[in-house]
Parts: sequence; C-alpha cells; structure tokens
Amino acid sequence: MTPPPDHDGGALDDRSARDDTPATAGELDARLSAARYISDPATSLALWLALRMERPLLLEGPAGVGKTDLARAAAEGLGRGLIRLQCYEGLDEAKALYEWDYAKQMLYTQLLRDAVAKEIAGAASLAAAAGAIAGSEASFFSEHFLIARPLLAALRSAAPVVLLIDEVDRADPEFEAFLLEVLSDMQVTIPELGTIRAAHPPLVLLTTNATREMTEALRRRCLHAFLDYPPPSREVAILKVAIPGIEPRLAAQIVAFVGALRAMDLRKSPAISETIDWARALLLLGKRAVTPEIARDTLGVLLKHQGDRGDAEAKLGALVRAAEHAGAGEPAT
Repeated sequence: MTPPPDHDGGALDDRSARDDTPATAGELDARLSAARYISDPATSLALWLALRMERPLLLEGPAGVGKTDLARAAAEGLGRGLIRLQCYEGLDEAKALYEWDYAKQMLYTQLLRDAVAKEIAGAASLAAAAGAIAGSEASFFSEHFLIARPLLAALRSAAPVVLLIDEVDRADPEFEAFLLEVLSDMQVTIPELGTIRAAHPPLVLLTTNATREMTEALRRRCLHAFLDYPPPSREVAILKVAIPGIEPRLAAQIVAFVGALRAMDLRKSPAISETIDWARALLLLGKRAVTPEIARDTLGVLLKHQGDRGDAEAKLGALVRAAEHAGAGEPAT
C-alpha cells in the first residue's frame, strides 16, 4: 500500500477541513478498511481512544508491521492532512519545530540599512548603538521570518491533522525529552514569540521499532498499542486488498511460506510490505503456486541479508511444504 505524499511543514489547505470523528471504534475500523488498512480490534480501539481522549498513541512493534501505514490510513479515514516527522540520530529542534530564516533576515538588514543607520544616529558609543538596534530586534524575530517545521505546522494548522512522529527511537534521548511539552500540553514554547498552543489538537502517532527503550516520561504521556506480525488470515486479507484478484490458493501459500520464514532465527524477518512485493513478483513471473525453484530464485525479494538467504535455502523443502499444505484447501481460481 503506497501512502500519499507527506506534508513536512507549512499551512494546510482547505481540503483537510473535513473531520468527521467516528462515534465508535467499530466505525473507525470500517474507515481504516475503506482506506485499505486491515486493522485488528485492539489497535482500532487504541486509535479511537487516542482520538477521543486527545492523547498521543505510541505504536510499538517490529519493523514492517504497518505502524507507519496506520497513520496514513487514519488520516485518510478521518479526512485529515498527514504531517510526518521522520526521526533520526542528531535530529534537533531546528528540523523538528522551527527555525529562523537567517538568509531573509540578512537580506532585509541590507535592504533596510538606511533605516538602521537612522536608529543608531547620534549614539555616543558602541554600547549605545547596540542598545538602539535592540529596540528593533523584535521586527526580525517575528512570524514573517519563522520557518515552521512539522511539529509547529501540526500545532498551527487551521484544520485538525494527523501528526506522525516516525521511528522516535532513532532520535537522541535529548530530543525525546524535548517532545514532552508537545505530547503533554499540545503546545510549544518559542523564546522570541512565547507559547503557541494547538488550534486543533492533532492526532499524534509515534512509532518505535524498539532499537532503544523509550523513557517512562514519554510512555506516561501516551496510550500504547503493540503491533505484531498479523495472523495468517489477516495477512491473506491484506494481500487481497493490496493485490485485488490474487488467487486464494496462491495468497495462502505466500503467507504460509513467509510465516515459516519469520519463525526462523533470521537477522531480518520479512515485513508485510515484502510479502506484498513477493506476491507481485510471482504474479509478474506468471506463477500460480509456490515451488522450490521459484522460491529459491526470488528469495531476494523477501530476505535482504546473504546469511538469511543461506539459512532459508537450507530449509527450502520444509518451507515449500508448509506453503503447499496451507494452500491445499483453497481454490486455484
């Protein structure tokens, strides 16, 4: 499932103005399904509670289980814009919240140099000149020179949005501490401008792949949902949504084969997106069943480390038999 382009800052247009909050978790689940996301009841309930309680939702689980795509589907189902902050080591306030447009400030300084000269005319000393200029400092630290990054854009949006803080565990612990004001009060403080509160509290979703442990301070401010690899029946349903018309037998075989791979001690287990990619690859090759030959030839779609491929090839017979067994009860067409 391919998400629409993300918004990484600035004002949202009126297309995001519709926000019809679902009355029940079941209604929200139906909207997620309409947005091509097959959720489970516990996740849909956690998302609905986060929406109604105006609390952030921390989505935890292995990589590739649909945490990021849930934000995409929630935004689509709620008729909201999606603002995404991708976290990484070294991410700081300037990239996440705001920064001043220094180039524009310098340009304006040059254009207004005559006005600046008048400000300091008659100053008896350097200190007096600096004091005279300080009186105009606020003009250069105003909204006119402010560049809103994702966090500030979400808080200042004229319509409710979904704010995705993706892979928060990849950011430094100091950045996690910086987030606490946003998560607890839906506000940020900019020294030159003061406190800015959310006009419409965004639905905040944070994702983590557990590359490091989240602090208790962050966890206290969030509701929590754990997303794991789906059971076979739900992964088959996901395949049918992603690839309409796929034969039930082939879908069942693909899911069983991938499930058997995930049960192995691999460096990186195949994600749901890689299950979908493999299904598309088999269809492009005109295959209607999983065989040892095609599985061996296309393992690179599922496994991205040579050691994992070697382990899988050593057990290829058992993996294919598991796939054949799962597809035995399904029609070929």
